[in-house]
Amino acid sequence: MTEDILINVTPFETRVALVEQGSVQELHMERRIQRGHVGNLYQGKVVRVLPGMQSAFVDIGLERAAFIHVGDLRQNRNERSNGTAATPIEKLLFEGQSLMVQVIKDPLGTKGARLSTQISIAGRMLVYLPYDPHVGISQKIESEEDRVSLRERVLRFKAPEENGGFIVRTQAEGATDDELQADQSYLRTLWNSIQNKAKSQPTPSLLYTDLTLAQRVLRDMVGPATGTILVDSRSTTQELLDWAKTYTPSVLDRIKHYSGERPLFDTANVDEEIARALSRRVDLKSGGYLIIDQTEALTTVDVNTGGFVGGRNFDDTIFKTNLEAAVALARQLRLRNLGGIIILDFIDMDDAEHRSSVLAELNKALSKDRTRMTVSGFSQLGLVEMTRKRTRDSLAHQLCEPCPTCQSRGNVRTPRTLCYEILREILRESRQFNPKEFRILASQAIVDLFLEEESAHLAMLGDFIGKSISLEVESQYSQEQYDIVLI
Repeated sequence: MTEDILINVTPFETRVALVEQGSVQELHMERRIQRGHVGNLYQGKVVRVLPGMQSAFVDIGLERAAFIHVGDLRQNRNERSNGTAATPIEKLLFEGQSLMVQVIKDPLGTKGARLSTQISIAGRMLVYLPYDPHVGISQKIESEEDRVSLRERVLRFKAPEENGGFIVRTQAEGATDDELQADQSYLRTLWNSIQNKAKSQPTPSLLYTDLTLAQRVLRDMVGPATGTILVDSRSTTQELLDWAKTYTPSVLDRIKHYSGERPLFDTANVDEEIARALSRRVDLKSGGYLIIDQTEALTTVDVNTGGFVGGRNFDDTIFKTNLEAAVALARQLRLRNLGGIIILDFIDMDDAEHRSSVLAELNKALSKDRTRMTVSGFSQLGLVEMTRKRTRDSLAHQLCEPCPTCQSRGNVRTPRTLCYEILREILRESRQFNPKEFRILASQAIVDLFLEEESAHLAMLGDFIGKSISLEVESQYSQEQYDIVLI
């Protein structure tokens, strides 16, 4: 199927949508003031070593200190590959040490960025590993003949003095010798410039920034199935054409400047898809629906039949709903960029053949995803557990923030609960202070309840403490906000 890529550029952010058959499959966005750090190289300074956790904190110049685990130190990766015992982190790092590191995970929530000293620099066809002589092949290149041929060609083009290695990317399938050699030469030149910069720059400092989102689209997302790449900025279109001439000449004829009257994203209803992707509920065409909940530890997806009554029998209705849900939730994972542990709660199926078919449909739908995943079969509880690699914030975390009213609980206390809390607070304060009057400042809903159903309790408290209690509406207050003023 043909995939079109839409690139919407404004002075403050760049947004990318991958559209297949009129349906948005992926969303990526990059704000200029919040640009991600994954892939960036830094000259960092070790600020603290934690032997008990076998990790260390490294200052790379970001708001929070970054984090590196002993398993992400290249010395230990080499030891593991040789089958020898890992060296403790306190013998490899010390406070004040200068260290070249690469960000492998952006800061998420309260966590700092995650680092590695196993440097990798991505090109169009290859990924360069300056400290690892290994030559690997992408698992998505399935033909054994192609895998052997690519490995032999990359090894043949390696310079005799070359200490590093390469990972052959999926895009290299069908690449010419000239393309592979050009990519190798570009990556070596880039690595030399990074090393020279590391010798002259202070610590901490940024040594290398990954490509812009628009350029990464050409490098990572464009493939044989890609149709047109539409860009609504004339300057960005020219930048991509210039970049493509050097690194991806095969896609030059697909890059087009969009100059239509309608906004580019409106042509595929992308903004509507973004709004739906921020909702808990995802409606299916059959009448069923998904409920998607993100927590700190994992994401859960619950499948429901909803208004779908099916045809022949109840088992058939459940089976069809689960099949449709498998395709829909695979799309939602890409659309929302959900990562980490994901629990899928399909509707219970007694038929083992139905369960196998649903799992096969799920794996088929997930095969389009460029992100690494693992999927288990149905557990004894009827759940499917899976993991999806998380390297950046989900769409909801990028566009939303915790609700200030409910403090991100997902619900608010009822007016009656708050009325009783206010009464208890007045009783508590009457024992410590001796004002002439207590005045309650609260939202309209709270004041209305005090004036109606809870008026007797309010009067009883006033008589008990021997003070008058007045009410005042604060229209700007949320339901959970209130103040008690001593007059």
